[in-house]
Amino acid sequence: MTDQPFISICIPAYNRVNYLERLLDSIGSQTFTDFEVVITDDSPGDQVRRFIEQYQAGFPLHYFHNGQPLGTPENWNESIRRSQGQWIKIMHDDDWFASPDSLKRFYELCNMPGQAGFIFCGSETFEDGKIVFRQTISRFNEKLLEKDPRNLFYLNFIGPPSVVVHRNNRQVWYDKRMKWLVDIDFYIRFLQCSPGFHFTREYLVNVGFNEQQVTKMVFHNKEVVIPENLLLLQKTGTTILKRVWNYDFAWRLLRNYRIRDKEELYRLHLFKEEVKVPAPLLHILKAQKRIPPPLLRIGPVSKILMLFNYCTYHLFHRS
Repeated sequence: MTDQPFISICIPAYNRVNYLERLLDSIGSQTFTDFEVVITDDSPGDQVRRFIEQYQAGFPLHYFHNGQPLGTPENWNESIRRSQGQWIKIMHDDDWFASPDSLKRFYELCNMPGQAGFIFCGSETFEDGKIVFRQTISRFNEKLLEKDPRNLFYLNFIGPPSVVVHRNNRQVWYDKRMKWLVDIDFYIRFLQCSPGFHFTREYLVNVGFNEQQVTKMVFHNKEVVIPENLLLLQKTGTTILKRVWNYDFAWRLLRNYRIRDKEELYRLHLFKEEVKVPAPLLHILKAQKRIPPPLLRIGPVSKILMLFNYCTYHLFHRS
């Protein structure tokens, strides 16, 4: 083993000792051992610290308690800042490795030919001890990711941060203004900065799903979801809406969250001093305002109306 570990397993922790123990146990069982574990603790109390002090780790384990709570996702960034590895492996404390060979497979993917600095795998999501969801990238979405990582705008077909390993380049960080789309935003910017990726459809990581997760807390909260989508669209540029799948996502987003006028979009925008709602969204709003909501909620009808709206917009906005 070299002085610099190959992988830093970065764990942004918060209170949940029972989950953390499961994760650390899965790390301790790994057959690949050239790694360090960095825990940055955002907990207000000392429960995690006391647990770490008595935990018998058979691997390099570095614990840091944040003097002031950083919140999500800045605690993720803090864990990365504290790391020394060539590669970063974020692991949320309620996720864990699916197999003793999981890290070994990530190591092999990191060393595949090519300049890829971004690696990801398939995952199984557990709730109350049962598998509720399996995620692997489809061949169609694989091609979309190769074509342009901004296609993640319409769907996160990579998965949560725990399925990803990336080079420790100290150039791209998680945007602390975001909670709902923070992972998608990071993936897009990282792949724009360091093109190329490798992946496996093997389920190397188990993802825990519970009531305490930030994403579950903000799900269906348009005060979070809409502003973050506007911010992401502002960062990626509206040219991605020339692709029908991205336009369709924008259509469904405004429909599902019942945004009926541009004034509400302006109100929800994160940057009040720089408010400029993209023209395609205004075109969608104008059309949806004329359509009775019950009609919009009929899937096939909504899809036909979206396609007509998409065609009319791009017919008159060809630049």
